[in-house]
Amino acid sequence: MRGLTLTEKEQTRLRIVTGVVGREWTVVEAARVLGTSERHVWRMLAGYKARGAASIAHGNRGRIPRNATPSELRTQIVSLVRDRYGGVNHTHLTELLEEREDISLSRSTVRRILTGAGLPSHGHRQPRQHRCRRQRMPQEGMLLQIDGSLHQWLGEEGPWLTLLLAIDDATGTVPYAVFREQEDSEGYFMLMRGVIQAHGIPLAVYSDRHFIFCYSKPGIVPGEASVIDREKPTQFGRAMQELGVTQIFARSPEAKGRVERANGTFQDRLVSELRLADARTLEEANSLLEAFLPRYNRRFGVPAAQIDPAYRPLDASIDIDGILCFKEARRVGRDNTVQYHGQTLQLFPGKVRRNYARTRIEVQRRLDGRLVAFYKGELLTPQEAPPLAASLRAGTRKYPKPGFCAELTPYCPTVEAQDEPRMSEPRVIWYEDSGMMAVHRTLVKAGMERARQQGKHIGRPRVADRPEFIESYHTAVMQIREGILSRRKAAKQLSIGYATLKRYLDAGAEPTERSTDRSLTLVDSSSRCSALSEVID
Repeated sequence: MRGLTLTEKEQTRLRIVTGVVGREWTVVEAARVLGTSERHVWRMLAGYKARGAASIAHGNRGRIPRNATPSELRTQIVSLVRDRYGGVNHTHLTELLEEREDISLSRSTVRRILTGAGLPSHGHRQPRQHRCRRQRMPQEGMLLQIDGSLHQWLGEEGPWLTLLLAIDDATGTVPYAVFREQEDSEGYFMLMRGVIQAHGIPLAVYSDRHFIFCYSKPGIVPGEASVIDREKPTQFGRAMQELGVTQIFARSPEAKGRVERANGTFQDRLVSELRLADARTLEEANSLLEAFLPRYNRRFGVPAAQIDPAYRPLDASIDIDGILCFKEARRVGRDNTVQYHGQTLQLFPGKVRRNYARTRIEVQRRLDGRLVAFYKGELLTPQEAPPLAASLRAGTRKYPKPGFCAELTPYCPTVEAQDEPRMSEPRVIWYEDSGMMAVHRTLVKAGMERARQQGKHIGRPRVADRPEFIESYHTAVMQIREGILSRRKAAKQLSIGYATLKRYLDAGAEPTERSTDRSLTLVDSSSRCSALSEVID
């Protein structure tokens, strides 16, 4: 009896059994109170007479349960988490232990083992908020939610990548996903291409209001939300129109909560999978993603209300490469060439026309990098045009773009006096990334610097150097005071800018000769300050 501890239920049974022994209760009354049979009450009386109060305690007390997790297995799980599976949440860890280590335990058991060892799950759940469930679409393929997730998928030392993801609203599965260096239209073209090739054309896509998906214009009423400009689709919007896919735009991230929650799940599970596979590059990440998606769909997918999918099969007459691409209209030059993003494309005679000069064609840049052109449905095969003579003399095949200057080489003047110093003149050296405007700007600056060193005046004459300007200025001031002229008319009459005249009037000063550093000098005139102040007032 020493050291015996009974529960509340066992203490109640002991009290009733002692009452039966003391003839305070009958066996029938004791069975009714305990909710047992009379036979079981007689067994309890026999045990109490033989072993006392210890017979009331449960017989398995102090024994190790047969289904208890062995201590060796507990130690193995803790060691695996500390050495290899660090940072993996408990649910994902339970699945990985079964797949890779052949350890089949429930999530609650794994959680209890790790929590007891001081290894809680790294994920912190936010407190639940009240929300209402949105009814899922009845068929698979009726609505796809698409989004991009920028994250350090390859660890803290790896590059930042963007996962473009598509979630089926009916089943919660991922029909296709792809890693990209950034969120761009080409990546979403690849995403839709993968979905269409694997399943078919969906009926609608649900996305945010990123400029890749739509153009927005401000609302009519101040403070009103922006309005989607559906008359001016983006490249992605144009492709969806050609495929017959309806675009739906969310007003908040919570509206497309399924793809947002899927991004969180991928950032948890897929990061651990990439780390375990030692993926370091974009290609390795996409390769592992292909093997990860089927397992994700089996784990998190739900059956649709209707078995038949709503995907439309891709018709053989549809050129999917000619839809999921970049299309731009261009006008053909007189020499049957087209300018396209710094490239000059040469067109050749076709079956419909022999000459395409001054016509408008459509240039397509496909996902594989090819450039093709169409004129009223006729496929043209442009090639890079031969360079012009000016480009060959400049030493390049392309006219450069603005942004770079030419090199500076010593220049020997031929007309200047011998005692004048030699100066630098830009020698035009064309680069593929330089430009006409940059070279022209450099030439102008060099010429202005040479003129200054020679003491020549550059540009328009100074305001104070114009003949009789001071008298004209005072006359204009008086006319402004009397209301005859406005400030703008006076500035136009004086041939100066409105801002310059306003600066003179606001400062209560008059223009005078300026120094050679071309800085604006305003000299107070005590005789005219009162008149100017009255004009300003």
